[in-house]
Parts: sequence; structure tokens; C-alpha cells
Amino acid sequence: MVGQGMGAEPEAVPVVGQGAGAEPEAVASPGATWRTSSAATPAGGVRVGFVAPEAAGEVAELVAAGAGSLWVGGHVASVNPSPEPLVWLARLIEQTAGVAVGTATLALPLYPPGLLAKQLADLDRASGGRITVGVGVGGEYPADFAACEVPLAERGARADEMIPLLRRFWTAAPVTHDGPHHRFRDVRIHPAPARTGGPPLVVTGRRAPAIRRAARLGDGWMPYLYSPERYARAARDIHDEARKVGRDLAGFGWYAYVFTSVADTTGEARKHMLDFLGGTFRQDAEAILDRVAAAGTPDEVAARLRAFAAAGAEHLILCPCGPDPHATALRLLEDVVPAV
Repeated sequence: MVGQGMGAEPEAVPVVGQGAGAEPEAVASPGATWRTSSAATPAGGVRVGFVAPEAAGEVAELVAAGAGSLWVGGHVASVNPSPEPLVWLARLIEQTAGVAVGTATLALPLYPPGLLAKQLADLDRASGGRITVGVGVGGEYPADFAACEVPLAERGARADEMIPLLRRFWTAAPVTHDGPHHRFRDVRIHPAPARTGGPPLVVTGRRAPAIRRAARLGDGWMPYLYSPERYARAARDIHDEARKVGRDLAGFGWYAYVFTSVADTTGEARKHMLDFLGGTFRQDAEAILDRVAAAGTPDEVAARLRAFAAAGAEHLILCPCGPDPHATALRLLEDVVPAV
């Protein structure tokens, strides 16, 4: 997804059957343990987190101002300069204490599963069990896959294989696996993560393959560039898909990643958002702004975020947009979040 320094993530998940990069059907993992973070199941209303700034001082300001969680993303070889997500997450863990942190998003197929299982287990232990891992398939930057020597067309199938495999590694028991892309015999990844079963794996994405993957394999779902109306429709699709495979979604985490701009006037906020979307996604953003973002006065943005909550989102991740994203985040915390 997109944040300051994160790079663009336009639609990276094609509909099944469209072209070489099409994804196969996600297959539910028999016996999988489904988890979610406490941040994803609020006791008294929607939780609000933010894309993390890179500066440690700004991170501390957001935490002190009441940010409910902080999130990082990135790429390996994107057009826009970008940190690598796990390196940034490790830094964020050391910059914070007590606040939930996570990835939004980590391109799962780029990583060897054993190495990724070890890295995430160690990070979960270092954080005291505070991390949530938003996972996607990537694909918007083919150079990411070239750099990691992973075939772009296999990204969906690799993600489907890796999600249950990570959970098996996180038991700290020896794992034997003979899959289409990965093979192991008696490989043990230990010590285990801080939490039994490991950190939640929240599926990100926008289209049908991501929805199916979330319903069958994920501990939650995190779309981006959605309207509240589309969120509600997709949530129904996830429930329908889960019923097809006999899955109970109790404890499932409902997230929404929302590009957000707030200003004294609607026009000023919209201009900031148009500049951001146009520069990031390199397309005319006028036609999509009202559907995929929250831009306006504090009252207007709060109403838009409440609409996401009414559609079923329990945890909003805000990407502040404007000439000073940190100042925007602080204003959102002061003038908008209390009204959500």
C-alpha cells in the first residue's frame, strides 16, 4: 500500500483467469488456527491507526497523541524510493512500546518462507507480541520480483502456500512439507513467536482473489482504495466464501486502509488528496477521489470514517496525505478521531 516513502500499490491482484499473473483459488488450510490481534476486535468502537512516519521523534508524537497502531510498508525495487518493510518494522518496534505495530503491506511471495517465519517470530518476540502482519501478493512493480528471483506469475499460488506454512513453522516443531513451490524435511524454526500460533496474518488487496484468500486463509482482511459501500459488499462476499468452506469467522479482523486529507476547507483538502493520488498512482485522480479516499473538513472526514465503521470496519488505518503528512496525522488525532 502507500505511505510516505512506501511506494505505490495500484491494483496488484488480477481477477482469476486474466493473463499470466492470474491467481488460483485459495485453499483453506485444514486444522489452521485462526487468530486476530486485540487491536482488530475493539471493545467499544472503531480503532484508528496510522501509517508510521520514518522519524523517531514523529513516531513518539503520534503515540503520545493517541495513535492506536502504527503501520509500515515498502518494496525491494520499486519506482519510488522505499524502505524494505521488515527492516522498517524492526526499527518501529524499537521506537515504540505498548502500541500495536504492523505491515500494510508485506508482499509475501518475495520472501523464502523459512526465513520469513524466523524473522517474524523474532520480531514478535522483540515486540512482546504487538505485531500484525498485513500480507499481499504484490505485482505492481515487476522489478520487486526480478530482484528477489521469484516468478511474477506464481505470486498468488505462492502466497496461498505460504500462509498455512508460516503457521506450521510458528509451532516451533519440525516441519515436513512437499508443495508446488516449497519443500522442507524436518525443518524447525524456533524459538516460537511470543503468541501461541504466531502473529495474525491479515490479507490485503481489493479484488476477488484477495477476498477469497482472506475468507479461506486470513486472520483478517485489509482492503485499500475502497468506498464504504464497496467495503460492505466485499464483507458480505467474505462471509459467503467462508460459509462455503465451513469456516467460522469469529475473531476475524476487519481492517480498512484509507487515504485521508483534512483541512479548513473542503477544496483545500481535496487538492492535497488529488496531488497525492495523481503523483502516486500516475493517473487522473479526480474521477476516483470521492470513492477511494476521505478528504474534507474535520466533520466531513469524520463522517466518511464513520461510514467505514458502519460498513463493518473495526480498525481504520489512515494514510495522511498533504504537504505535511505528520501535521495532518496530528490534526486527524485531535479534530477527527474523537468523532469517529
